[in-house]
Amino acid sequence: MLSHERKTHLLSLLDEQGSVVAKDVSRELGLSEDTIRRDLRELAREGRLKRVHGGAVPIAPANAPFPGRIGIATPEKVEIGKRAAAMIEPGHVVFLDGGTTAIQLARHLPLHLDATVITHSPNVAMELLNHQGLEVEIVGGRLLRHSIVTSGAATIAWLGRYRPDICFIGATGLHPDQGITTGESEEAEVKRAVIEKSGSAVILASSEKFGAVSSFEVARWTNIDGLVVAQAASRRAAELFGHLGCEILSTNQTGSRR
Repeated sequence: MLSHERKTHLLSLLDEQGSVVAKDVSRELGLSEDTIRRDLRELAREGRLKRVHGGAVPIAPANAPFPGRIGIATPEKVEIGKRAAAMIEPGHVVFLDGGTTAIQLARHLPLHLDATVITHSPNVAMELLNHQGLEVEIVGGRLLRHSIVTSGAATIAWLGRYRPDICFIGATGLHPDQGITTGESEEAEVKRAVIEKSGSAVILASSEKFGAVSSFEVARWTNIDGLVVAQAASRRAAELFGHLGCEILSTNQTGSRR
């Protein structure tokens, strides 16, 4: 089997199974593990997959800069934003992460909701200008242009003042074994700090992130209380993540599924 044929086969397996184990593929094709690992390394350099110990997983499409992510899974993000907004009650102190799904959450908050929203995203803060009942606190720090959020030591220190009732966190990769990941190390630090300080942590999860892995870990599943998903993705989410202990919150229901 030629190199390009092996690589096509590996990408097909990745699409079908959600992961590739080098040992299993070498046994299937009657080739050495070194050959398969070399193919995986080359595919990783080409940006076609993400190498992990023993094999590979899909690369996270949501690693693109903010303007390039606006069009990814937009109908799902609107659904997720509406469902997450309905979880916020009067009097809550809430942290909203940056990202396109968090913007949808902000857009669907009731105009006269009496609550406090903390965010490190200028875009999210701008969405809340007309919400007269909200107190909006913007966390300072160095601006990450890739994601349009503040980050760094000043941001982490600032976040130490807060104890949110609930935080809504974005991620670029959600994998049952590799955990919740993102593509920027400083963003991962901010997300971890918020999760540690919050009463409950909820992930805003559009389906293109399912099974994908980025380079920096945000949290393990034991630290997450809920996963908000679109109705069409709820069955797949339950299959992948339902055994991990967090609630699967579908947009077509007010309750939750495990």
